[in-house]
Order: sequence, then structure tokens, then C-alpha cells
Amino acid sequence: MRTVEWCPEGVRLIDQRLLPQRLELPVYDDYRAVAGAIRDMVVRGAPAIGAAAAFGLALAARQSRATDRAGLLRDLEAAAGELRQARPTAVNLSWALERLLRVARDPALTTAEAMRQAVLAAAQQLADEDVDINRRMGEQGAILVEDGDVILHHCYTGSLAPVAGGTALGVVFTAHAQGKRIHVLVDETRLVCKARV
Repeated sequence: MRTVEWCPEGVRLIDQRLLPQRLELPVYDDYRAVAGAIRDMVVRGAPAIGAAAAFGLALAARQSRATDRAGLLRDLEAAAGELRQARPTAVNLSWALERLLRVARDPALTTAEAMRQAVLAAAQQLADEDVDINRRMGEQGAILVEDGDVILHHCYTGSLAPVAGGTALGVVFTAHAQGKRIHVLVDETRLVCKARV
């Protein structure tokens, strides 16, 4: 299951605020709602936030009533500004939006409809690349893990942080799948703080 994915109705996210008690998969059909989901921490983890923003821009392209390239580009740039403000410090968010805007600005896209299709394809490609990057990171990192190792794990790097697979924790998953007996120390503090509330 992907943390962030495109579906015919819009962008589907795992609502991470509800885990582990409930699994809910809200679908957002408006880019402003995606910005709200990013701001409200429905989606967390830098790679997942970047993919959510990319799909949010694809939604903005779909929502725009512009019939020409210039009008659609103006709408996309305005939507990108709103999406950026959802989490201004998130590097993956800004990076993803810039990547999609470069696609939209391609002069070879001569119609608004071609731009819409290209932006959605670029958002999907970004999400698919994230899955592949995390799979490869797990494989390469697991090479360094030996049977019997103890690994100190810190921060938000599991399968919910990227689109799928896990960033640093993906190394642990892969090493375990390879049959390596490892022990993982988890020192994440947010759960302790949350428990005290």
C-alpha cells in the first residue's frame, strides 16, 4: 500500500494522524485540500510530502478552467505557491513542485490539455521513482548490515515516510528479509511525548 497515490477521484493519502488505532484513506479532489492535509500532518515524511504536493499540482491542473497554456501556467504557479506555504521548510515539497513546473513550462506542450497530461505523468513518475529509490536504498544499505548487528534507528523513516518502502528503516526491513538476525534500538521521542499528553 502506498502512503500517497493518484486515483480517478484525486489524491489518496493514508491519514497518519489516526494510526495505529484506525486506517483511513481520504481522497482529496482539490489542491487546496491537499495543501491542508500537508499542513495538518495527514501526510508526513519528506518523500511522501513531496509526492503529495506533486499530485496536488496535478489536481490544480485538472481543476483549472484555463483553456490555453498561458492561463494554465498562471494557475499552476499560483497553486504551487499555496502548496509551498503548507510546509515552507519541506525541501521535498518545493523540489517536487519545481520539477513539475519545469515540465509544465516545456514549450513543446502546445495545448493546455497536453500540459495537464504531462503534469500528471510527471507526478506519477516522481512517486514511482521514490518507491524505486527506497527499494534500492534498502538493498544497498543491507549490504552493510551483518548478521547479529545492532542498529540504532532515529527519526521518521519507516514505510509511511516515503511513497512506499521505507527510507533508513527500509535497510532494516531488507536486512531482515535476507534472514539477517539484527536488533534495532528505536529512540524516537515523539511517541514518548505524545504518551505524556
